[in-house]
Amino acid sequence: METEARRDHTISRARHARQRSTRLRRGRRRRTPRTAGRRSTNALEPDARAPARPPDRSGVGRRRNLSGEPRCGPRRGDRRHPRHRRRGRCVNPGAAILFTGGVLTGGVYIVSVLDRLFAGITARSPERVGRLLLDPFRSVALLMSQRRTVTERPDREAWALAPALLAGLAAVAFTAIPLTPGLAIADVPVGIVLFGAALVQVMVAVFLHGWSANSIFSVIGGYRFAALALSMGIPFSLVLITTAIPAESLSVGVIIGSQAELWNVLRQPLGLPIYLLTALGFTFWGPFHHPDAVDLAGGSQAETSGTALLAWRTARAALLVSAAVMGSAAFLGGPLGPWLPGWAWSILKTVALLTVMIWFGHQTARPRMENVVKFGWLVLLPLALVDVFVSGALTL
Repeated sequence: METEARRDHTISRARHARQRSTRLRRGRRRRTPRTAGRRSTNALEPDARAPARPPDRSGVGRRRNLSGEPRCGPRRGDRRHPRHRRRGRCVNPGAAILFTGGVLTGGVYIVSVLDRLFAGITARSPERVGRLLLDPFRSVALLMSQRRTVTERPDREAWALAPALLAGLAAVAFTAIPLTPGLAIADVPVGIVLFGAALVQVMVAVFLHGWSANSIFSVIGGYRFAALALSMGIPFSLVLITTAIPAESLSVGVIIGSQAELWNVLRQPLGLPIYLLTALGFTFWGPFHHPDAVDLAGGSQAETSGTALLAWRTARAALLVSAAVMGSAAFLGGPLGPWLPGWAWSILKTVALLTVMIWFGHQTARPRMENVVKFGWLVLLPLALVDVFVSGALTL
């Protein structure tokens, strides 16, 4: 028993000794080094023999660095602080949607008026001005009151989505184009790429519209547009990229600014005609109206009626407006011009291109589909390549 008591006492003393040494070591770590009577060699440690400086009241309330000095730079309350720095103008999403919808709606109305005007001139039966201006509203009221027909077992969701997708692509293509200097819904540095990507996706919307109706004529119309878009897509992209070569940027705003002295239509005489022809193909307007042609009983819109037909035609006209706005910005300087404000020049140039495109559509007969595909691959593509080479040579 005595041996066990001695052993327990020894263990207890050893435990207390370890605890005491641990406390001493922790106390040494917390203790600050003495600096009196010697010069500090640590840059962060103040010199004890140096005279005491008066407190700096200018740094009150400011964050301090490792040495205890206030950080350089403006305080948060100062107007120079990054929090108070003026940023770029933010676009309100609601205002952007209303602005885009209003401009495209006005453009659709102009397209409808011009289409009826040139149709009457071609048929040599010009209409009165009052009736011509009110006829689009009459057509809208007629289609809204028309009963909608439905085919057997259609894909209703895709059928309803196709016009909305086409209208959305027209709106996305429009947002990358500034109507006045510095005013664009989405002034992205790759605006040309955004516009081209939006128009390429039109093939998806048209084929979806034709396939979802579950009708043979609608499906053939969708396949027709696929062939048409493939033959027009490469020349369309090449002439758009050509406008970016003198500006050395893919931003539409920079391309407009590079035309302050000379428009691209004068630098690249082949660019604008090729662009207008391929834009007519992508919007299947005029001589390239094969997806919705009469020989297919309406093509992709053969089974569409009522409000659905109104939405489809409106979206197609909005797509034509977006293509005309881009043509005016990329080749005619957009808002650049004397005397008038920038938005007025943009409207005038856009209406001029719409007039040319719609007039050409009424004056040109619709060729056979295989001839259109050959024309795109064998004529437009080589001319677009020549335009790229000429533009690159002039820029260098």
